[in-house]
Amino acid sequence: MSVKFTSRLLFIFSIGLFYRTSYAQLSNELGSVHGNFQIDAAYYQRDTIIGADPGSELFRYNAFGNINYQKGGFSAGVRYESYNPPLLGYLPGYKGSGIPYRFARYKHKDIDITVGNFYEQFGSGITLRAYENRGLLYDNALDGMRVIFTPKNGITLKGLVGKQRTYFSLSPGTVRGLDGEINLMELFDSILGKSKTKIILGGSFVSKYQEDQDPTLVLPENVGTSAGRFTVIRGGFNFNAEYAYKINDPSYQNHFSYKEGQAIIASTSYGTDGFSIMFSGKMLDNMSFRSDRNAQNTIDMINYHPDFSKFHTYSLMAYYPYATQPNGEVGGTGEIQYKFKKGTFLGGKYGMDITINGSAYYALDTIGLDPSKDSIRHFQYTTNYGDVGNEYYHDFNIEITKKLSKKLKITAMYANQFLNQSIVQFNTPDKEEHPDITSHIGVLDITWRYKTGSAIRFETQGFFGSYDYKEHAKDAFGKTNITNNTGSWVSELIEWTPTTHWSITLADQYNYNNPEPSKRVHYYFGMLGYTNGPTRISVSYGRQRQGIFCAGGVCRFVPASSGLSISISSSF
Repeated sequence: MSVKFTSRLLFIFSIGLFYRTSYAQLSNELGSVHGNFQIDAAYYQRDTIIGADPGSELFRYNAFGNINYQKGGFSAGVRYESYNPPLLGYLPGYKGSGIPYRFARYKHKDIDITVGNFYEQFGSGITLRAYENRGLLYDNALDGMRVIFTPKNGITLKGLVGKQRTYFSLSPGTVRGLDGEINLMELFDSILGKSKTKIILGGSFVSKYQEDQDPTLVLPENVGTSAGRFTVIRGGFNFNAEYAYKINDPSYQNHFSYKEGQAIIASTSYGTDGFSIMFSGKMLDNMSFRSDRNAQNTIDMINYHPDFSKFHTYSLMAYYPYATQPNGEVGGTGEIQYKFKKGTFLGGKYGMDITINGSAYYALDTIGLDPSKDSIRHFQYTTNYGDVGNEYYHDFNIEITKKLSKKLKITAMYANQFLNQSIVQFNTPDKEEHPDITSHIGVLDITWRYKTGSAIRFETQGFFGSYDYKEHAKDAFGKTNITNNTGSWVSELIEWTPTTHWSITLADQYNYNNPEPSKRVHYYFGMLGYTNGPTRISVSYGRQRQGIFCAGGVCRFVPASSGLSISISSSF
């Protein structure tokens, strides 16, 4: 190696080192920029066999990009979104492009101030929860101002005012909220000393203002809801409960009833080494709360109605999910998890996990009133809280996971489900068109990790459903109405991960005993995925069956579709 070449190499290395050092110093002085983006696009095709009709716009996409800046206690950011038009199954109001989310935030010692858009939650969310769920394209961010004040360790006070996002505009109503929380152990730590028990008390008040422009009804323009909550934590034990009360709030959702609203939410759990148990319950009565009283679907929802039922990841178990009923429901969920230790009879060499979960939800027992007795304030019904009405939903499931060797793992699952789909999904008493559904579902999932970073996964599912039709559910020719009776299904999937970067998935769902033979079709699907650090790219082709997709009790309708899809996401 020549002296001249060595000198050049040392010079380049010195320049590179100087650049990196200067850049790091400059970055510290100027702050940092980070963000992420995602593009989901599809080219649809008409498929008369499954009833897929995308309309005239065959190419659709959902895209967004976040860019955030931070230096010390100051941060700011924007999000650009584009839907021209949105993918099938999302609300068409999102069509367009723009910057619906931008904010500036400053935090210093005991004060935290945000102007612009922000997300927030008070307690369990039953009075207020502004959040985003990209899978549902749900975004009810507030646009206004929020202040968080912590005057003393253990005390947090929040105040906010703003309007909610409605597609690329804002809702007509204004939301105002106050929330306070006290952690007693932190507050009195100097007096009580360190305690193994943590007690947290909280309360909130949220109101909305919307002008009354109804020519026939006298509607309240200011509607408030208040709530109190507490949490107790000690070791593996956790208990929390919240009660909320809302004054009369006639809206499209509750058929313009002037009845007050109430809610009780409680959950408790205990966990120790290899064992955990959890129970959650709730009662909702007329608790729909929106910044626009005429809004429908998932638009302008101020509060959140938590769904405690199990979130299923297997497709056939998730085909008939439960959607929270804010107008009235009572029910809950219980779950037990146990890990059989290694070396025991059932645990074997590698141990075994078992989870038993059960959920059940019912209508409230209501008594109708005569609205003609009061032409202005129509309460329409009273509630008998000591009893329950018709069953809405139940799901009993058991899951067993066992590692048979260092390379082989198996998961087996069974579920028994019931859905009153006429009310839960379609909000209609018409059981001829939407009959009750009882189903038995089984899953077998086998993963073989044949070498480091490489695996093959096999999955088989079976859905065996029965549809509760009444004797009068026949058409004029005496034929049973089978519009929504899709019969039983089988689903097969194989997923191959040859390296940590690549994956290939092939799947098929077959409606093998549909009452209409012409509809016994295969819903095939194939996907090729590539992952490298924060970047993921996937290309897929196949059919999507019609159904309901839910997350946290919030649902959207997914129409049947067929075609080519691509998804690209990354972060920096």
